[in-house]
Amino acid sequence: MKALYPEITPYHTFFLETGSKHSVYVEQSGNPDGFPAIFLHGGPCSGTKPDHRRFFDPEYYRIILFDQRGCGQSLPFGELEHNTTQDLIDDMERIRQELRINQWLVFGGSWGAALALLYAQQHTNRVSSLIIRAVFLARQQDMDWFIKNGVRLIYPEQWQRLMTSMPESGRQNPIQGLWNALWGNDEVTVRRVAREWMAWGAQVALGNVYQGYSHDSHVTDNMVQQVRMELHYAKNHYFIEENQILNLCHKLTAIPATIIHGRNDLVCPMEAGMMLSKALPHADYVVLPNAGHIGQGDSMISALVTATDQWILNN
Repeated sequence: MKALYPEITPYHTFFLETGSKHSVYVEQSGNPDGFPAIFLHGGPCSGTKPDHRRFFDPEYYRIILFDQRGCGQSLPFGELEHNTTQDLIDDMERIRQELRINQWLVFGGSWGAALALLYAQQHTNRVSSLIIRAVFLARQQDMDWFIKNGVRLIYPEQWQRLMTSMPESGRQNPIQGLWNALWGNDEVTVRRVAREWMAWGAQVALGNVYQGYSHDSHVTDNMVQQVRMELHYAKNHYFIEENQILNLCHKLTAIPATIIHGRNDLVCPMEAGMMLSKALPHADYVVLPNAGHIGQGDSMISALVTATDQWILNN
């Protein structure tokens, strides 16, 4: 069983200018002369964390993390203008060119997994290898599972709190209803919807580990902006065509890939991992029987570190 590598700090940080109001936070750690690997965080509007550096052997890898537009340390936080999937893909290319990288390993989980696949489909010759965790394919059925007719049957109490946080008129179409509430003029409703959306996401992602929250807990402006960004992407179908990721997987057959999925993942159900493995039959497909959605827990961490270590052995 493998564990995370020791904690490290970046040796280089900068803000990437994008030709828009967005400045994207980028950092490098590990070996400056090592093989480049870029980590793509989930969300949207999640952001990178120090432990994300620790999936990679710092003696071998040049580890690149960045906060996607409007996320984490990128500025301005929560900004939605010029914030689409294609903008994020273009930022990745800007980072690659700025750092004078020819090819890199691309590692992403959940929304970051979708972004990794979409980037690789556009810039195939720039990707040496893919490590995909918690497959998210950004299909309508994936959103329906999360917000309409799927996981609500497993957590009906939490689902009911989310539904009753917004006006009754919006509950038939939850994404639109939540959107309308979040951009409405009733500040109490805005804060209540933001809190319940974050609570719903935490419950589904964490399962039995979720500790709940206080109903009178303070909802910050950043929390509201984070939820608005998540709904911005969801309402716009993640700015891609229906089933686009699977339809374009034929472009990835020359790229070594590892797919890692927890069977207990209720955010991105197991079916998504299976469908991606069928579209990429050359990929190593690892199913973790006791793991869930998040990139934590002994079996998930071991599988992810094994995947990055295996790439070293193969090259």
